[in-house]
Amino acid sequence: MKLNWRGAGKLAALTLGLVAAGGAAFLWYRGGPDTTRAARAAPARAPVPVSVALASRRDVPIYLTGLGTVQAVLTVGVHSQVDGKLQEVLFTEGQHVKKGDVLARIDPRLFQASLDQARARKAQDQVMLAAAQKDLVRFKSLAAKNFETEQNVDTQQAKVNQLSASIDADQAAIDSAQTQLDYTSITAPNDGRVGVRLVDPGNIVHASDAGVITTLVQMQPAAVLFTLPARMLDSVREAMARGAVEVTALDQDNREPLGTGTLVTVDNAIDQASATIRLKALFPNTDERLWPGEFVNARLLLDTRKSAVAMPSAAIQRGPQGLFAWIVGANDTAAARPIQIGPTSGDLTIVTSGINDGDRVVTDGQYKLQPNAPVSLTAPPTAAAGQRGAM
Repeated sequence: MKLNWRGAGKLAALTLGLVAAGGAAFLWYRGGPDTTRAARAAPARAPVPVSVALASRRDVPIYLTGLGTVQAVLTVGVHSQVDGKLQEVLFTEGQHVKKGDVLARIDPRLFQASLDQARARKAQDQVMLAAAQKDLVRFKSLAAKNFETEQNVDTQQAKVNQLSASIDADQAAIDSAQTQLDYTSITAPNDGRVGVRLVDPGNIVHASDAGVITTLVQMQPAAVLFTLPARMLDSVREAMARGAVEVTALDQDNREPLGTGTLVTVDNAIDQASATIRLKALFPNTDERLWPGEFVNARLLLDTRKSAVAMPSAAIQRGPQGLFAWIVGANDTAAARPIQIGPTSGDLTIVTSGINDGDRVVTDGQYKLQPNAPVSLTAPPTAAAGQRGAM
């Protein structure tokens, strides 16, 4: 049998190639698991940067804040009480005046003439009364001697009584005329600040005029009328039962205090349209920082929780199971802890359970956290971080 050496060589080369491939596959299989394990080995997790604050025990004031307006305790429209020409205005716009200060004058001449006429009439009647009384004495003396009738005596007595009544009427007319004359001097009914002059001298004014010459407001003390939700009515009344309730007036930005006063009145009915209740607080306003008509924020001190555990409100999170907060442990890892909270005061919230005094709570960066995740602190864990809203 004759061999084909060329075909045999090709077969041998193919066999060697298969053997080499099998060896390479074997070596790859042997080294495969270690390489895969090295590739699958998870690197260490990078710390999550967070900001923290310390939960701590402190006295936490509980406030209720409502929008209010400043009102003067007394607001008086200065009118003329008699008709006449406004002769002069004696006040300066915006001036502080005292009770009894003359603010303006009406031309008094007609009223002075009426007073003089009433006085003259009284003097005339007094002279006639004196003469009638002398005649009465004579009539009585003659009647005692039967030289005069009793009828004439009675008639003279009636004349005396009539003149006495006329004098009383004259005195009443004098008092009325004197009052009208006094009304020509328009005086301040109380202490306060006058406003803009609305009538100039030379104009004729009437007692029936709807307009006023100026407005006088008493600014010390000042009142603030504000509203709170009706659901807080019972809490406010309980606070009033414990004693005086402090109210602080803040500017419209709710930052700068304008004065501190005391709650004096709770309205006698709830506004059903807005479900609010109106309250009134009184302020000394010695510096007159509260201006009538100004909008302010009234902050009522409802209560002070003594030695309560509080933390920044930014640490509170809401999840499917309720409220929770992220706590940073001693090993700088994060853990979620369910909590229950109480009232909020500024940036602080009272925690009734779940947080202990001294716990480090995460206030920023929570959205990147997972349980047991390592963290890095981007702010020092100081109690001051959670106290900014406590004042």
